[in-house]
Amino acid sequence: MHIYSIAQRRRAIALAKKVGPSAAAAKLRLPAGTVTCWTFKARQAEQAGEAWPPRTGSETKQRRRARRVSRRRRDPSVKKTTTNGGSSAKKVARVYTPSEKARALELAGEVGVAAASKKLGISRFSIYDWRLKLKRAADGKGDSPTSGSDPADIEAKRDNEILSMWREHPGLGPSQIKNQLRRSGIKVSTHTVRRVMEDAGYRLPKVKRQEHAKRFEAVRPNHMWHLDFVHRFIGRASVFILIIIDDCSRFVVGHGVDDAERADMVLNTFEKATERHGKPEMVLHDKGSAFWSWKGIARFTRLLDEMGIDQIAAPYKEWNGKLEVFNGNLQKELFDAHKFYDVAEMKRRLAAHLLWYNQRRTSHALGGLLVPADRYFGRMDEVLARIEAGVAIESNDVLSLRDRVLELFKVTSTNGQAEVWLMGQRLFGLSQ
Repeated sequence: MHIYSIAQRRRAIALAKKVGPSAAAAKLRLPAGTVTCWTFKARQAEQAGEAWPPRTGSETKQRRRARRVSRRRRDPSVKKTTTNGGSSAKKVARVYTPSEKARALELAGEVGVAAASKKLGISRFSIYDWRLKLKRAADGKGDSPTSGSDPADIEAKRDNEILSMWREHPGLGPSQIKNQLRRSGIKVSTHTVRRVMEDAGYRLPKVKRQEHAKRFEAVRPNHMWHLDFVHRFIGRASVFILIIIDDCSRFVVGHGVDDAERADMVLNTFEKATERHGKPEMVLHDKGSAFWSWKGIARFTRLLDEMGIDQIAAPYKEWNGKLEVFNGNLQKELFDAHKFYDVAEMKRRLAAHLLWYNQRRTSHALGGLLVPADRYFGRMDEVLARIEAGVAIESNDVLSLRDRVLELFKVTSTNGQAEVWLMGQRLFGLSQ
């Protein structure tokens, strides 16, 4: 923006009266709209018996402003300032503690509001406002400005909540900690969580991210299940962990532990998962020997054929990407965070971790605030409404019977013989 002096304006107005605004603007190399505006204002001032531009000290201010603009253009490093030498950045109002407000009101009662404002450097309008609020509080019409928690205490409590959650689950990152606290009714930004964690020793991991161009997701729970093994060493013992998750909700429907990739463990774990959660429409896994056979028909394939479940053997590991991500998080949040002395301890920790994962751990794939159980059991709207209302989701909050999906009637086949079940009780079967 160019700043024109009063002399330039008067010259342009005088020339415009002789040759017109457009010709004057062209001769003086000024915008035609600007000269037209000056001419209109000068005509209005002349009719009112006044001079325009006004003969005041504004010309000196405009010259100073023009010099500052010119100086910033020559040197971009010059800090932008206001007319009184202060910073032109937006001024943020200071937050006063209840004790500071009480001191200001007490001093204002002794020496007056103006003197207290000058001595303490507080706006007198703020002191008047605090005095009015204090009077209303005495009448029972509001909170007193001199009561309440100190902002430093509030920040310390917030930082303690962040660090407590991080110490309890050291494998979680800043955004995950923020989402966990949000479900507990505590609002905090990811930037604040990261700053507090970094002050306590947290360092961002170096992760090489690969772009995924093709994504898919099941349309409903039990539409597709993923199966895969996780191989770990507990001391000198080799352990294989089978994980079965639901594609739509990322809910772990079953898991098993063995010292090798055995088909018996796969069949036993899968049957228990279907007994508890119902059977899926299809399953997806790699071409491991426990799932797939290159010659003949594998035992797991025969089980799926008997249950009427479609089987998909993924030719690429990317097809099973959801379970690969889960395995990576399992390594970071469980195996890197705890040291196991034997396989029995690992099994106990694993079962507890998977229960926490299903019921309490928020997932970015579900929007950030939902846990796998919320989507698997169809309670997303209720949970999101409670979070939006600021109601904490208790850590021991379990599904009630009205939230569970119960299979009231089913027909099964045991050793090739049909059986009919109603509400968990067998009515009759051909094997009897």
